[in-house]
Order: sequence, then C-alpha cells, then structure tokens
Amino acid sequence: MAVQTGLGEPRGPWFISPELDPDGRGWWDAPERDPGGRRPGRLLAVLGVVAVSAVSGALAGGVVASRDGAGGPAAASAAPVPAELVTAAERTVPGVVSVLAGGATSGSTTGGSATGSGFAVDDQQHLITNDHILAKGGGGPVTVELPDGRRFAAEVVGREPRSDLAVLKVPASAGLTPLPLAKPGATRVGEPVLAVGSPLGLAGTVTAGIVSALDRQVRLGNNRHSAVQTDASINPGNSGGPLVNARGEVVGVNTAIATIDGNGSIGIGFAIPIDQVQQTADTIIGKGG
Repeated sequence: MAVQTGLGEPRGPWFISPELDPDGRGWWDAPERDPGGRRPGRLLAVLGVVAVSAVSGALAGGVVASRDGAGGPAAASAAPVPAELVTAAERTVPGVVSVLAGGATSGSTTGGSATGSGFAVDDQQHLITNDHILAKGGGGPVTVELPDGRRFAAEVVGREPRSDLAVLKVPASAGLTPLPLAKPGATRVGEPVLAVGSPLGLAGTVTAGIVSALDRQVRLGNNRHSAVQTDASINPGNSGGPLVNARGEVVGVNTAIATIDGNGSIGIGFAIPIDQVQQTADTIIGKGG
C-alpha cells in the first residue's frame, strides 16, 4: 500500500493490535471498504484495526504555525499546569538528546538515515534509544546532539531488535544528567505523564497526557509486546525518548503511535515499559560495557 506522505509518514517497523485483527490486516484492506475508496462508516471499526507505526525520524516537511487574525475569536485561556509537571520537565529535559543515525541531520530524514531521541541512564553516559532508529540509519555512524547544541559521536554498545531497544555511549565530557527510572509495577492508569524528545526535529519538546492503559498488547514485526498506552502527543522523532511521571521518573520509552492515513498523532501512543527497558539495558551494558 502506498503510504501518504506529509506529517506522520510511518517510519520503522509496524505495530498492529493483534487482539483486534488476528490476520494482521489494516482497515485499508477491510472487505467492507466501498469501491470509491471511502472508509467504513463506523469510526470504531477504523480505529480498531489501525496500524501503529514506529516514529523513528522527523519528516522533511513544513511545520505550520497559527497566526492571530484581526477580529478573530479570542484565544481560550490555557488550563493551569500542575507545578509537579513543570518540575518534572525541568529535571528531564537536560538528560534527553537527539539521536542522528546514518548521517541524518536534526529535523530531516533521508534515505539510509533517521533521527530520533534518547536519554541518559547512568553517570557512565550510557543512553537508551530505539533500535529501529539505528536500523533505519543502515548501520551508519551515530551522532548525539545534546540540549546545549553540542554533538558527540556515539558508540553503539549493543542492540536488541526484538525489544526495539539499543544502548549508546558518549564521552564523559558530555556530562548528561541521568534520568531516574520508575520502580517496576509502580505505574498506574490515569497518572499524569510527559513525553520528552525531538518530534519533527524540535529538540527538547515536552508534551503532557496520562497513562491510558497498561499491558496493552501490540505487535512489533513478528513479536508481541506489552506496552504502556498514553495520550501524550508522540510524533515522528519522539522514538527513543522517555515517558516520565510527575516525579520525573522514566516509566517507558516512547516507541510507537497509532495513526489514520499516516497522519501523525491521534492521541494513542505506546511506550516500552520501564521494567523491560531496565532488564534489556542492564543486559546490553553488562555485555558491552
């Protein structure tokens, strides 16, 4: 199927909700789709089998900014932001980086290259990111861009494609602040969370939401995984970045989004749970240093 280009074009492996569509078909293959190419009338049928694409690279495309027009409607007052989320954002952003794989430049994606996000997990400057970013980079060099704009060549310590996780390492001079990890099993449905990363190449972007569900079964390639579902806005370039709670603890690694027509975030995102992340990272670091 030809995928629409523009905002939210899928990058990386596909995720499909297995309990909703056992044969793996997306809604575009549904037999009830009429000859004119229109979608089925029931919205739930569309959402139920929508493909979930990994968000590995910022897309080459403009970001449209809104403008205030004279005589237009008054802007709605912004909802107050809980102070703990502001504190969590302040603590998290210094430990989050942009990951540039295979010769990519921040904010762009070309053949054999990709951009995403990552974050520091210890004082040895080990970084966690998504494996599919490196896969999209074709095994080429990996560069990490820090919040202050400095860039470092990153060593690939190890990769685990089955769990879509990879560990990088940068020199001690990077001085990244490691992020604390939430205790396994401590995450609760309904608690507020922040997604931090570089969507569309916009480094240090923070979006807010809640934990929508736990143990959500999604498929990565031929493998099924339990994921944390969130409605925090996640878009291409967020892959590999942290999903943190109000205490600034990482509860998961942002990895996938549900899309309709490949049109970016619709408020259904997925993160690899922190217990799986920690187990995989410990194994990789133990083997590769």
